[in-house]
Amino acid sequence: MRCDEVRKIAPLFLYGELSFDGEEQFEQHLEGCPDCRRFLEREKALQSCLDEVESDLPAGLLGTCRRDLRASLESSSGHPGHWERWREAFAIRWIPLPSFAQPAGAIALVLFGFFAARFYFGSISPGSSDAQHAALTAPLSTRIRYLEPDGSGHVQIVVDETRQRVLTGDADDESIRRLLLTAAQDPRNPGLRVESVDLLKNHMESAEVRRALLTALQHDPNAGVRLKALDGLKQFAADPETRQVLMHVLLADKNPGVRTQVIDLLVRQKNEKMVGVFQELMHKEQNGYVRLRCERALREMNASLGTF
Repeated sequence: MRCDEVRKIAPLFLYGELSFDGEEQFEQHLEGCPDCRRFLEREKALQSCLDEVESDLPAGLLGTCRRDLRASLESSSGHPGHWERWREAFAIRWIPLPSFAQPAGAIALVLFGFFAARFYFGSISPGSSDAQHAALTAPLSTRIRYLEPDGSGHVQIVVDETRQRVLTGDADDESIRRLLLTAAQDPRNPGLRVESVDLLKNHMESAEVRRALLTALQHDPNAGVRLKALDGLKQFAADPETRQVLMHVLLADKNPGVRTQVIDLLVRQKNEKMVGVFQELMHKEQNGYVRLRCERALREMNASLGTF
């Protein structure tokens, strides 16, 4: 997430209107961006000042505005939109209640659902098929976005839920391998990428896994992930595609540890193209140890240290 995106949605973050994923990306950006943290503090101060001069609004104004907006959208489109149909499908209706009892009723509904779920899941034996189904469908966390009573006793509750599934299997299993390949590309979690690549490198008979490791070696921003991918590709150093990627990485990678290991792999393959790559690296390399290793490789190949 870029700074301009963060600043556009900062008010939504402060009012709790972002999705779970949106909030996570927003907070991750803030951790590494002091400018955006200061911007958010200024937004908080501005909202605090506005709250101090907030005028009293008529009761039910929010519900009226929302109904008017829906009516306007429906009249312009001629039929309900996807959002409206979704909300109508999940609308919760009951016997009309006095206006003062509506918030209490909504809270009671949430508490009832919570304790009913605990009672139901607590009564299931761990080894039963019902227990397995519960493990797959039980919400990990729930957040109520807002309640909207409409004055007639009906209330609509918009809820965000995050669910979790646990899958167990060997990396030879197609579904497990597919998830590992997805995890190996997760941009938010380098630790997850390291673990996934470490598991995948034991299944290099798959062309898809080899391509994934070649991609990680070239493009992953984390050096630990690149080193794991390099470890898995060692047995394919003689493969033309792999060798081409290794030569590119040798000249482009910013990590001296990665470059050193690439030299060790490439020097095993006696190829004239590698002489030119090593000579080019000698010309531009700033790290003393990498230069020394490169010089040794050229001497082992009976090649000159410079280009002519």
